[in-house]
Amino acid sequence: MKRALITGGSGAIGAAISQRLAADGFHVIIHANSNLAAAEQLGQALREQGYSAEAVQFDVADAVTTATALEALLEQGPVQVLVNNAGIHDDAVFPGMQAAQWHRVIDVSLHGFFNVTQPLTMPMIRTRWGRIINITSVAALAGNRGQTNYAAAKSALHGATKSLSLELASRGITVNAVAPGIIASDMTKDVFDKEMVAQLVPMKRVGRPEEVASLVGFLASEQAGYISGQVISINGGMI
Repeated sequence: MKRALITGGSGAIGAAISQRLAADGFHVIIHANSNLAAAEQLGQALREQGYSAEAVQFDVADAVTTATALEALLEQGPVQVLVNNAGIHDDAVFPGMQAAQWHRVIDVSLHGFFNVTQPLTMPMIRTRWGRIINITSVAALAGNRGQTNYAAAKSALHGATKSLSLELASRGITVNAVAPGIIASDMTKDVFDKEMVAQLVPMKRVGRPEEVASLVGFLASEQAGYISGQVISINGGMI
C-alpha cells in the first residue's frame, strides 16, 4: 500500500484530501502542528470506515523537528505521495506589515515545503514512482490586497513546482501545484460574504473542500502520470 503524507491535514481542505486519498487506497499520514487532536480524530474516523490512516505532529517551519519526524516515518517505508498543504495567513497591508508576519508566512509555506519535501525525495526516487502536489492559492496568480507575504510564498511554490518537476520527470515522479480560489472553511467563512463571492467568482459560489480533494486525488492517481510541472487553478472561473 502506497503511503501519502498530507501536511496541514487537520484543516478543511487537508481533511478532505486525506479522506479522498484514503478512499483511493492510500495509507494516509495526516499531519498537524497545533491541532493534533483534530488529526487524530480524523485518523480514527477513517480507520472506522475501514481505511488506513495515522496522525503525526511537527512544525514544518522547524527544520530539525521536521527531519526527526520524517526520519521516523521513513523507517516504515517511503512516502510516495506528498501533499504540501500546510500554510498560514497573517494579513496586513504592506506598509503596516511587521517583519514577523512576513517571515512566519514564508517560513511555513515556502521553507516548510523544503523541510518536508527534500528528505522524502530520495526515498521516493528509489521507488521510481511518486506524486508531489503543492497546494497554493489564487492569490499567487492574481495577487490579493493585504496578502503580499502569502502571495509571495505561494508564487514561489509555483517556481519550485516547475523546477522540481524537471528534475524528477525521468524518475516516474510528477510535481504539480493546485491553486484554489475561495473554498469553504473556517478561514474563509468570516472573510467572504455572499455579495463579495458573487462579485469575485463567476460561478457565484465558494468551492467545496471535496472539489479540491477530487483534483488532488486525480493528480495522485495513475491516470495523471503524464501531467507534471503544472499549476492548475480551481476557483470557479475567477482567472
